[in-house]
Amino acid sequence: MLEDIKSNIAKLVALYEAERQRADDLAGRLSASEEKCLKYKEQITDLNQQIDNLELMRAFQASGDPAESKERIAKLIREIDRCIKLLES
Repeated sequence: MLEDIKSNIAKLVALYEAERQRADDLAGRLSASEEKCLKYKEQITDLNQQIDNLELMRAFQASGDPAESKERIAKLIREIDRCIKLLES
């Protein structure tokens, strides 16, 4: 009977060690996944900033006609002025 108890305790300890190792492995994988996620979020932010910059650059680039570029800039300034007036009232 004492031998059975010792055997069961040994099995329990072995199972505990296996589960502890599994938990450590999963914790490591979770940490690595969180780092990847953070890296991807930063990359998405950078790419969105690049998209915004390209859209802004395209807004100022007309078909090569300086008069058209000036008109676009004037239109943007009028839109900004209109927004400022709305905010002031």
